[in-house]
Amino acid sequence: MKHAAGILAFITRFVILGLAAAFVISLFWPGSGQRLRSRFGFSAIPAQQAEALPSRQAPASYADAVAIAAPSVVNIYANKIITEKALRMYSNPVLQQLFGGMPTTYQHREQTLGSGVIVRAHGHDYVLTNNHVIANAADIQVLLYDGRIAKATLVGADAETDLAVLKIDANNLPAIQLADKQALRAGDVVLAIGNPLGLNQTVTMGIVSAVGRQLNSASAEDFIQTDAAINLGNSGGALINTQGKLVGINTLLIGKAAGAEGIGFAIPVDTAKNVLDQIIATGHVVRGWIGADYAFVPVPANSGLPAAARGVQVTAVYPGGPAALAGIQPRDILLRIGDHDILDPADLRRHEASLKPGATVEISGLRNGNPFHKNITLIQRPAMDVGTP
Repeated sequence: MKHAAGILAFITRFVILGLAAAFVISLFWPGSGQRLRSRFGFSAIPAQQAEALPSRQAPASYADAVAIAAPSVVNIYANKIITEKALRMYSNPVLQQLFGGMPTTYQHREQTLGSGVIVRAHGHDYVLTNNHVIANAADIQVLLYDGRIAKATLVGADAETDLAVLKIDANNLPAIQLADKQALRAGDVVLAIGNPLGLNQTVTMGIVSAVGRQLNSASAEDFIQTDAAINLGNSGGALINTQGKLVGINTLLIGKAAGAEGIGFAIPVDTAKNVLDQIIATGHVVRGWIGADYAFVPVPANSGLPAAARGVQVTAVYPGGPAALAGIQPRDILLRIGDHDILDPADLRRHEASLKPGATVEISGLRNGNPFHKNITLIQRPAMDVGTP
């Protein structure tokens, strides 16, 4: 028993001595323990992963980015004349009792608050905003960052992307810098600048929640989803990155009335630039159309496939349209358009819309399991009843 107690006391003294030595080494040579663990393969983070981890820290403030972009963000006040139906009551009590009143209409002025972003294109300055901010406006006023008020005229609008282009009568306008055409990633920090509820030049911060969101199954466009606060009046304002460059145009918030919180959407800057260029050139946006509706390829029950197959299935063909003239039929599976594989319905809508009316393109697919190839000459896409995003 005494022999065992002596061994235990011996081990205890050496353990205490070792811990004391380790403490002294770590005190005078910090990091030596991590180097030893790495050398003998006991590192908590593999060396390759440790090198891949970013060494940058998030800035304590985004004031520099805001200072760069804020002068380019304007307030928009759109005055609209609203016509409403009403009943004009008869002055004669007998007529009132018999007929109630005479149908009539009356007009009243309504002002819509919104935001806009000054951009430069083709050597001139324009203001990008949302179509729903200025739709049916009789008069549009823009309040600039430096306090100037300028009258704006509508150059053109596109209801499908909810974008409008304005020209204002002012000089020395600070145009915003556009972000490089590169894909945003979920998790990127973004800032929203606008005029929510009439509170001039308000900045909110969030992240990119998702990209490529489809807000309408009939639309070819996709949107950035963000949790940066977007409120009434933010519409048309700037969504910027941490360098103060424009990445999107704020357009929509799904609010608490729908049981949601922190779900907002912005139009990607490359989409906005494309719409801007087309409106400046022609006054409207031109999109190609194959004249067919389509959906995901259905997956047979108990097939074991995790998701819908590549391509689209034609659900309807418009009589007299390009697809009908080319011999496309409902239930056909479309797999390729031109040189591009078709991934899903949204992918085909984007390729279809990017082609010019009059262009002829080959579409490949399957009909009852048999391959086919058809040449389709696209026409201009008719106006779609997509509503306001």
